[in-house]
Amino acid sequence: MAGHGAPEIKVPDASGLTLGIVATDWNAEIVDQMLARALDAAADAKAVEPTVIRVAGSVELPVVAQALARRCDAVVALGTVIRGGTAHFEYVCKSVTEGLTRVALDESTPVAHGVLTVDDQEQARARAGFADSTEDKGYEAVIAALGAALAIRSLG
Repeated sequence: MAGHGAPEIKVPDASGLTLGIVATDWNAEIVDQMLARALDAAADAKAVEPTVIRVAGSVELPVVAQALARRCDAVVALGTVIRGGTAHFEYVCKSVTEGLTRVALDESTPVAHGVLTVDDQEQARARAGFADSTEDKGYEAVIAALGAALAIRSLG
């Protein structure tokens, strides 16, 4: 199971940091829960009220993440890609991962990859931060992005 060996989540004091969140409309039940947990994490970390943008699907995440990265200290991309019977899953996952990585490097802004890439709905629910979930990827993505933004800020 993913998450094995993960460090304990330590909520940073991100007072004053700005956060952008871009989330997909696909798989709304899962992504809406992840977004709710991401907003909880931002509040727990005392970040400025996040800017939230919704997009149709995961392929649209990188371009909006880039626009947010130009305005915010940290960005989180949230979505769920569920494997189907075609190669489309691999293309989407690769495109999103490479796109978000490129945005982070090009803009020198942390971009957390909170896009679940799973085989089925059950795996997505297990990672989405529901009361019975084993993982909370929306929350974790915000904590990771804000922590990286604080690390960059500490470099002066």
